[in-house]
Amino acid sequence: MNIINIEHIAKIYQVGSEEVHALRDVSLKINKNEYVAIMGPSGSGKSTLMNILGCLDTPTKGLYDFKGTNVSQMNDNELAAIRNKEIGFVFQTFNLLPRSDALHNVELPMIYAGVSSYDRKERARLALDHVGLSDRIHHKPNELSGGQRQRVAIARALVTAPSIILADEPTGNLDTKTGEDIMALFNEIFEQGNTIILVTHEEYIAEHAARIIRLRDGLIERDEDVTKRYVPKKNGASKL
Repeated sequence: MNIINIEHIAKIYQVGSEEVHALRDVSLKINKNEYVAIMGPSGSGKSTLMNILGCLDTPTKGLYDFKGTNVSQMNDNELAAIRNKEIGFVFQTFNLLPRSDALHNVELPMIYAGVSSYDRKERARLALDHVGLSDRIHHKPNELSGGQRQRVAIARALVTAPSIILADEPTGNLDTKTGEDIMALFNEIFEQGNTIILVTHEEYIAEHAARIIRLRDGLIERDEDVTKRYVPKKNGASKL
């Protein structure tokens, strides 16, 4: 089942009198329960593609069908609703509220979704337990290590049981050992039936995925099936 279907996507930015073609003609499909890495050098268009896939931006041309809905021409409010319900984000810089503890940071997407306070707290506790942080729920970000902060961010991404997890350089601010621990957690999340799209410039990080899409100059240079090591054990997104 296709979750994502993009056809002939282009993104053009106007910089002064110059047109910058960040994406030129990109078409791809991503299925439920796939683990996909998007790679490319600086300026290849991978960040632009990530923003479009994550409904953070809209294409200049082309079709983006997300779970049967054309999101290509949605307005900001409509895109925000899709993001909050369907997409869990994990960023390189964690994007945690510095004055809030881990529990409240994980609760945030559910506050925007109108979930009751009791249910929010229960689901946030379960999510933090799922990523191995049940003993850190009342710690603020400055009281946590980099790896623990990223685990909080992963719990926040999972807590709404989204259709996809979109991770942008999730190990970029971590040392190698901690980065490998985080990637092992992503492998577990994938094996539980989640769809993961990983944006990275590190080959050894991309090798955790089963499919690598390589971009260059705004085009897909290669789309390869690289490993069958990680196979989902059960259908459907995990419910926390």
